[in-house]
Amino acid sequence: MSAEAADREAATSSRPCTPPQTCWFEFLLEESLLEKHLRKPCPDPAPVQLIVQFLEQASKPSVNEQNQVQPPPDNKRNRILKLLALKVAAHLKWDLDILEKSLSVPVLNMLLNELLCISKVPPGTKHIDMDLATLPPTTAMAILLYNRWAIRTIVQSSFPVKQAKPGPPQLSVMNQMQQEKELTESILKVLKEQAADSILVLEAALKLNKDLYVHTMRTLDLLAVEPGMVNGETESSTAGLKIKTEEMQCQVCYDLGAAYFQQGSTNSAVYENAREKFFRTKELIAEIGSLSLHCTIDEKRLAGYCQACDVLVPSSDSTSQQLTPYSQVHICLRSGNYQEVIQIFIEDNLTFSLPVQFRQSVLRELFQKAQQGNEALDEICFKVCACNTVRDILEGRTISVQFNQLFLRPNREKIDFLLEVCSRSINLEKASDCLKGNMAAFLKNVCLGLEDLQYVFMISSHELFITLLKDEERKLLVDQMRKRSPRVNLCIKPVTSFYDIPASASVNIGQLEHQLILSVDPWRIRQILIELHGMTSERQFWTVSNKWEIPSVYSSVILGIKDSLTRDLVYILMAKGLHCSTVKDFSHAKQLFAACLELVTEFSPKLRQVMLNEMLLLDIHTHEAGTGQSGERPPSDLISRVRGYLEMRLPDIPLRQVVAEECVAFMLNWRENEYLTLQVPAFLLQSNPYVKLGQLLAATCKELPGPKESRRTAKDLWEVVVQICSVSNQHKRGNDGRVSLIKQRESTLGIMYRSELLSFIKKLREPLVLTIILSLFVKLHNVREDIVNDITAEHISIWPSSIPK
Repeated sequence: MSAEAADREAATSSRPCTPPQTCWFEFLLEESLLEKHLRKPCPDPAPVQLIVQFLEQASKPSVNEQNQVQPPPDNKRNRILKLLALKVAAHLKWDLDILEKSLSVPVLNMLLNELLCISKVPPGTKHIDMDLATLPPTTAMAILLYNRWAIRTIVQSSFPVKQAKPGPPQLSVMNQMQQEKELTESILKVLKEQAADSILVLEAALKLNKDLYVHTMRTLDLLAVEPGMVNGETESSTAGLKIKTEEMQCQVCYDLGAAYFQQGSTNSAVYENAREKFFRTKELIAEIGSLSLHCTIDEKRLAGYCQACDVLVPSSDSTSQQLTPYSQVHICLRSGNYQEVIQIFIEDNLTFSLPVQFRQSVLRELFQKAQQGNEALDEICFKVCACNTVRDILEGRTISVQFNQLFLRPNREKIDFLLEVCSRSINLEKASDCLKGNMAAFLKNVCLGLEDLQYVFMISSHELFITLLKDEERKLLVDQMRKRSPRVNLCIKPVTSFYDIPASASVNIGQLEHQLILSVDPWRIRQILIELHGMTSERQFWTVSNKWEIPSVYSSVILGIKDSLTRDLVYILMAKGLHCSTVKDFSHAKQLFAACLELVTEFSPKLRQVMLNEMLLLDIHTHEAGTGQSGERPPSDLISRVRGYLEMRLPDIPLRQVVAEECVAFMLNWRENEYLTLQVPAFLLQSNPYVKLGQLLAATCKELPGPKESRRTAKDLWEVVVQICSVSNQHKRGNDGRVSLIKQRESTLGIMYRSELLSFIKKLREPLVLTIILSLFVKLHNVREDIVNDITAEHISIWPSSIPK
């Protein structure tokens, strides 16, 4: 052997080899293999995969001599496979959390039914008719496991689930998924019909005062060896895994509580039962401690359930000190005691106990009530928003748009309240340097954003400000303020408030309006509008320029915004963004749209979706005008967003048809023919003519290499184009008595107008697509004299030189 061959042999032999996966049938051949396999640190296949494989093989139907499908035979092989599946579940200690996470409903249903069968529960017998106290321990435990799983599955099915995006269509996979879905639905239907009985069985279990036992691998082996020992060792009080009464009751209480809580959405009286069960679960967890290996409860979820029950059915003997902050806030909201909510939020700024999302949801609720006409809540909304903003600042988050909007016109009361919140939200003796730095930066930025120097002096002379900012920082801030107003001395009486300037200053308003027309900086536009609205509240500044235009489908939504400043700002940002996009100034358009998106996200989901759609169109234009010209494919994220827009079915969202047109052209230009042909949802083909035309073009491109196969798609495309381009000839006598020939398109024939088709063609640049369209138009011109004679000559110039004319 040469030296090179020896080196290769040594390198090959030294590589670690992946151990081969153990096949399911090997466990049939060697009895002791299963326990050896499960004792491995990371067995492959995993225990839950083994359960699936064993039950799948045991439930395969057979075919008789007449080729008729028969149910799986009850032979020794299948019985051993089912026993192996039970032994794996026993190895997992029958932990429903693990089993439910990894096994589908049909598989787990089959597994637990096998457990009932091997535990000598007669098939067809109602569990409610069986006395748990007189049953053998393992039989009673099997019944409890099944009924616990039943109500857990019902509860889980009531939660919304995000649908997974379908991959490439495969007929066998789709059929299998459909069969599993139908089987799951039928099992759920049965479980829901038996839900009342399952709850009664579990309620009866709470009255048991004896320990139970669940089957282990050893007891299952004993059953297999000596099936006659039904009442022998396998059913005695010393066999199997011991489940203490407290552990069993803890699990049952938790599952019953979840079931009652789910039923409370239709019957609020049931929430009392849920509360009782959840609080009993907490007591039992305290009794059991951390020694239990069988009883596993999600304590975070349990705490959430308890807090929700506290809010929905607060205990009558609880005092305000015993209530959780959640309960106190909800009680105050129901009673209209909003001042108490503000005090709770200020106190929470020290403890950080309430989640930020909960505090934001309270503010949204108050905003909704204020928008419904309750003007008394405007001040409350500002105060709650100020509390939330200080909490955000302390935790290092940015200031929300809502706070900036509410703080546009500050007054002495708002400044006083903000300083009070800041003072009470930080303990200067115990606070870290990070918290102090965040608070100091916030106060300094508030000062820099104020126009009225009187308010600046209020903040800069406050004790908290003096404590947090060093002398050098305060001096620097004063210098910055003096540069903004060089003639004003902060030590003397401040000048009149900016918002007190009389509206007669028409020269200043005219100058600001001129700046508003010229500016494309979102921040500067906002500042100008704030100043203009401070001078006069009678003007609508979105009408300053007659060149600011937005699509009519959007104008009704935007002009319906109640706050005049917000309305002007949204309208102008969108109009300027659309203009910048038209003149291909994409960088400024993106800045304007991003600012508009941030603004509308706070108060209008409808306008938020509108802005996301416009930003998608902008990104398409940006790519086509940039890297797309050199042939670089768009990023996968952009293609996914285009698909998401086409498949969007949100009600009441104003949509521009040009966005759909550009999206379909984008998919054709980048050869996404597979998606347009096979994956487009059916509802799109019926509702969107551009998608229909795009599908026909994509199908023709896809099947063009095979002449026989492409005839059908080409014929469909030809018929649609003929319908679009058809005209009807009408004779009309004029005033002079002569008969003139009028060509008029029959709008009922095609899926779109001829002008729309020509506009769509201008957006296409994929050579194969353009070749197909050119061929159609040439044939149209030569074959049908009554159909559009000038269509080819009119638009032949849009095609690249690579296309033969």
